[in-house]
Order: sequence, then structure tokens, then C-alpha cells
Amino acid sequence: MFPKTRKEWIEKLLSFDTTSRNSNLSIVEFLKKYLDSLNVETTLVYNQPKTKANMFVTFRAADGYDKGGIILSGHLDTVPVEGQKWDTDPFKATEKDGKIYGRGSCDMKGFIAQCMYLAPVFVKMAKRKPIHFAWTYDEEIGCLGGRVLTAFLKANKVTADGCIIGEPTSNKIVVAHKGIHVYQVTIIGKTCHSAMALTPKGCNAIDYAAKLIVKIREIAESLSVGEQDTLFDVPFTTMSTNIIHGGTALNIVPGECHFTYEFRNLPTAAKETIQEKIQTYVDETLLPTMQKEYSDAQIKFNNTASVPGLPEVEDSDPFLTMVRTLHTDYSKKKVAFAAEGGQYAGIGIPTVLYGPGSIYVAHQANEFVPIDELDACEAFLLNVIKRNQDLPSKI
Repeated sequence: MFPKTRKEWIEKLLSFDTTSRNSNLSIVEFLKKYLDSLNVETTLVYNQPKTKANMFVTFRAADGYDKGGIILSGHLDTVPVEGQKWDTDPFKATEKDGKIYGRGSCDMKGFIAQCMYLAPVFVKMAKRKPIHFAWTYDEEIGCLGGRVLTAFLKANKVTADGCIIGEPTSNKIVVAHKGIHVYQVTIIGKTCHSAMALTPKGCNAIDYAAKLIVKIREIAESLSVGEQDTLFDVPFTTMSTNIIHGGTALNIVPGECHFTYEFRNLPTAAKETIQEKIQTYVDETLLPTMQKEYSDAQIKFNNTASVPGLPEVEDSDPFLTMVRTLHTDYSKKKVAFAAEGGQYAGIGIPTVLYGPGSIYVAHQANEFVPIDELDACEAFLLNVIKRNQDLPSKI
């Protein structure tokens, strides 16, 4: 009924279509049934409509203690396959040339499968400290599940010595990642026949959207020459406008325009400071000018996603010292993509990213995870768990 080998675990997990738009309850229920068969403690933390769930798993210490230890974390959702040209069925694990292909193979069901395969080992292990799994929903669309789960952990005073998030880092230890903050903007002007443009009959929403987009670009350019961290592949905070919709016909002055921008901030760059520059321009310059044309004009912001960056763990932190010592090829790395690391760090849990597969094949057609990286990941995780059992806990 349940997978026996790591490959079988990968095959099983890839068979679930957990694209973020779908419910993930079928895969969660399967994982729970397996862990129940091992008498392992599981807690499900649902979204509000109860269509999706996070799973928090605890392998208690021999004395029943559940504080401290290591959290192994990953997200169950994946990105869509529509519009991509796959050479194989993306929901069937295909092994070829030392790689396993399939949607989520590296991002990040390969890591989760690895952990689930090790579950019986963790059950039998003589444990002085607990081991935890944390599987989340909707990471790909704003780390929504991670926000709910970490709030639950904080409320229930769940603590840990450290957390390893199995994002595809080619088995490199990543000590920091950027945040991401997404804003949808609605510009409301006044529609009229285009023959009446620039008269009191109308107010062109696209014109004012364009002015704001130019300002966002100016701020982005100033950020690109501002604070730098050269350990990131893009060493500065980035900002860009990436979606825009406006207008209904060539001969109608548009009364509405909608656009979306994002910024990916260095962990040391405050979200509020960046957004305040845009809001100040709107409040003090752009909107007053627009309302001279049309008194009911509006510019509205909707912060649809906000994921904190992962600040670098202190070099002296015992958890980082341990993983650095056990890693065969450690060099400090930071990444521009966002993940759930900042959410765990936000509740006081030292966190790194480490997992098999490359971020450069994640989200792509023919996504794969190298089998030798899975082997190395297994050895590393076992070493971390065993070494942590022997270290004094900060908890």
C-alpha cells in the first residue's frame, strides 16, 4: 500500500497533481495515513475554507520531549505544466541518465520523498531530541501556507534548534534569500469619447498609470545603485512592473487601468521604506494632479503577496556551525528567489536552504532531480540529525 523505496516515494508524490490552484488534501491524507501507520504524531493546519492543509510532524524524543531538534521543511504545491512541452508525462516519475524527471521532482517533492523514505529510520533512532517535518501548501503563490504554519508554531510555542528547507540549491547551503512583495494598483479616472481627450469630460487612467510606472522605474534604478550584497547573484533590491491592463476601445478614453509590480528586497532592506517612496509620490504629487482633472479620481494599492526575506544566520549560531562543519563543500551562498525561510526566522528558528536539484530547472519543462544529489542529500540529512542529537539544545 505504501512506498518502500525512495524511488517509489518519488513516483507516488509526483502522481498527485498539486498545482497550487488545486486542493492538496489527497496528498496530505496519504502522507498522514502512512505516518499514522508508524505511530508518528501529525497535526494538520488548514487554510480558512479547509481546502488545503499544512502538515506538521513530530518524531518525539525517547522521553517524549517535543521541543528543540531539527525541522525538515518543504512545500507540497507545484507550478502548472500548461504551455510547456514535456518529453515525458510530468506526473509520472521517469528515470533516465541518472536523473528523475517530473513536475516537482526537484521543487520540491524529491526532498519530501527523501524525508518520507527516512521516516522509519527516524522512528527507530534512539533520540534525545525530536525530529520534525513541516509540509506546506501554496508556497508557489506567496508562501501562504508557511505564513499560517509558522503562526501556528509560534502560538503553540513549538521550538527548534534549526530548520532545513529543501529548496533546490544543488545541495549547497544557502544562508539568506530575498523577500518578495507584490502590489496590484488600480487607477480610476473618467471615461469619455477620445475626441474629448484632455478636456473636463474625461481623465485618462492609462496616462496616470504610466506616470506611476515611470516613477517605480526611477525608484528601481536608485535601488540598483543603493545597498549591495555581492553574495547574491543580483546584489541589490530589484523592482519591476510586470503586468498591465487598461482600455476597452481605441476611441474611448480609459476610465480604469490596472497594473502589478513587485520588489524583491535584500533581507536588510525594509519593505515599508521602499513602498513608502511610492505611496508618498502618489499622495503628494500624482493623485492631487489627477484630481485637478477629475475630483473623484482614485489610486488604490492592494498588497497581494508579502514574503519576508531570510536574514543571514550568525556565523556563531550552533545550528549553522553544525551544518557548515558537516557539509563537504561549504561556501556561504545567498539566493534571489523567495522561500519560506524568512517566515521560520521570524519566529526565532535559525534556518538554511538545502536540497537536491537546481533552481534553474525548477518550473521548467522536463524538470529533473539528479539521483546522485538525492544520495548526497540523504547522507547529509542523516549526519545533521545524528549530530544534533549530541549537541546541547538552545531551547
